[in-house]
Amino acid sequence: MTAVIFGVVVLLTAAFAFLNGFRDASTSVALAVRTRALTPSVAVLLAAFFNFVGALVSATAVVAVSHTWIHLPDGESGLSILVAALASACVWGLLMWWRGIPASSTHALVGGLAGAGLASLAVGGVGVGGVNHSLLLQVVLPLLLSPAVAYVGAYLLVFPVTWAARYAQPNVVNQRFRRSQAVAAGAVAFGHGLQDGQRVGAVLLLALLAAGYSDGESIPLWVALVSAVMITAGTLFGGWRISHTLGYKITRVDPLRGSVAQTFSAAMLFLGAIALQWPLSTTHTVTASVLGAGENQQFSVTNRKLVMQILALWVLTPAAAAAGAFVLALAMSPFAG
Repeated sequence: MTAVIFGVVVLLTAAFAFLNGFRDASTSVALAVRTRALTPSVAVLLAAFFNFVGALVSATAVVAVSHTWIHLPDGESGLSILVAALASACVWGLLMWWRGIPASSTHALVGGLAGAGLASLAVGGVGVGGVNHSLLLQVVLPLLLSPAVAYVGAYLLVFPVTWAARYAQPNVVNQRFRRSQAVAAGAVAFGHGLQDGQRVGAVLLLALLAAGYSDGESIPLWVALVSAVMITAGTLFGGWRISHTLGYKITRVDPLRGSVAQTFSAAMLFLGAIALQWPLSTTHTVTASVLGAGENQQFSVTNRKLVMQILALWVLTPAAAAAGAFVLALAMSPFAG
């Protein structure tokens, strides 16, 4: 039975990685397409390539992430927790995609793990160790801090950039910043691969540990490949519903502000993944940067009603995923042993 549940975990993790790339393709392609820096097909191919490279590079940090993230009970109980958490996160991600809302896959996953762990405790089993610490560092603090830093940073960065370009003709400014935005789009995709590839690989490594198939001290090649290939495949299919929201519905940005938003987002993602080893939501970071850069204009172009709706769903995401995983884990408890 352990082998069967482990197989289900691998399939659900692959689905989660695919949906992650499918939904988060918008973070790197939406602005570049909106400002005509790249065509849609070129933007998606660029994002897919750099997502693949970033996810492969992230494999070097997966072992460390899995050790400092959470601890699952051994055997079928731990694997069942992963099944419930992944299934709930996938369902919530599909719902947010259908509504065109940019929401965090990581927050849904951590919320799902918390809910499934509570269900395990409710039936007399072992819960998820370290989940409180994980909720604090991967949900609460990023939810509060990273969008605020991204918004303020992108807003302020517009001032020196516009000052530097003050004597150039508008068409020259647009042409130059379209070029820089193409580079920034690739950087955001690479940062997304770095960040989210770590989480996908960590889930698979935790599954190997729970099933007794690994000592957790090294990452098998197939784990890195599943993470990179599935995120890339999802990116190639592209989630244009969310791209339309980011590029057209929440605010309007010109090439200069689009380049500022994506450059600042990429810098935050690199800093979080490499220097601080702090998980940041690519969706939250890019969305907040777009809003910050878009707000620094002489006229208001922000759809504040939609922004408030997105913020509310950001807060709801971990709670909703936790509730769904709690119910699924209870339903699976007779099979968990």
